[in-house]
Amino acid sequence: MTAPLTLYGAAGSGSVAVEATLTLLGLPYQLIEGATWAEAAARDRVAPTNPMRQIPTLLLPGGEVMTESAALLIYLADLHPEARLAPCPTDPLRRPFLRWMLYVSSAIYSLHWIKPDVKRIGAPESARDAVVDAVHERIAFCWANMDARLKPGRWLLGDELSVLDLYVAVISRFGPWRKRFYAVAPRMAEVIRRVDEEPRLAALWRERFPED
Repeated sequence: MTAPLTLYGAAGSGSVAVEATLTLLGLPYQLIEGATWAEAAARDRVAPTNPMRQIPTLLLPGGEVMTESAALLIYLADLHPEARLAPCPTDPLRRPFLRWMLYVSSAIYSLHWIKPDVKRIGAPESARDAVVDAVHERIAFCWANMDARLKPGRWLLGDELSVLDLYVAVISRFGPWRKRFYAVAPRMAEVIRRVDEEPRLAALWRERFPED
């Protein structure tokens, strides 16, 4: 994979986990910026590539399109095993790696889809505050559940930094925000602070989460 990749993404979004992975791998990519949850123009830009009009969307050099953040992270890590950003298929850690990657995607990240438009789940706009509060409570519960079942080492799965660490470091920045995450997931919190301080990613974190 020598030709540049094209990534549709936005600052402060889940696409930053993909950007962090590409940065650690040293892979060149073209970023097409646009907050699809807030800007119709951004949705229109990505629509020809991804009819769901969502980010992250990755266009591979041969023209193939990949979507779904967890799939992108696992694919990139597996494509470059020398970087050791994911346990190999024969490693016993592969099972918890896959479990928690899909858990973050399905049990936590997916809930944020509700918040820009609560009518997506049949709730009236007048109930928006109550729905968002309920979503945040559920997310906090899910982080606590994950924290109770992991036994982190230096990183979430032990001694090796993985894309799971990057994924959690990004998604835990969203509502109910890091303060709540630190409170409900104290074991993971120690690791994620370490991810925030990773020297290879310092510039990216500053650029893509400028308000943190």
